[in-house]
Amino acid sequence: MALNYARWAGVAAAASLLVGSSAVATPPDPGVTGKVLWQRTGAGRDLILREIHIPPGADNGWHFHDGPLYAWVKAGTLTHYDATCAPDGVYRAGRLLFEPSGRDHVHTGRNLGKVEVVLKVLYVLPSGKPLSEDAANPGCDFG
Repeated sequence: MALNYARWAGVAAAASLLVGSSAVATPPDPGVTGKVLWQRTGAGRDLILREIHIPPGADNGWHFHDGPLYAWVKAGTLTHYDATCAPDGVYRAGRLLFEPSGRDHVHTGRNLGKVEVVLKVLYVLPSGKPLSEDAANPGCDFG
């Protein structure tokens, strides 16, 4: 299924009118990779489309974003956790995911399945901000 990048950018702009911070509190597990596919800057915003791969058993570390994030699960199943250590969503292939911005929205995504999770992610960030900001584990023990 081909993504319509202009549509994603329009949705993000209307909704909001591997980079991290310098501290690495909870880095992603080994094997988690990301590649920028497309980037545009304008009106004080960076729109960045990125593909992220999370291998089975891995997570992408605790973090938050300085702008909203819109993701489409291309493959696999992503289990999303908030700072209460509870899963706040399970997203299978074909599903969309929204992450609000700010330090009060610390989260992590885990691949509890047997196949790689592949995400297409659109970041809508204030110009010059990193893709994510590292955050400390809020006390979750996933065993």
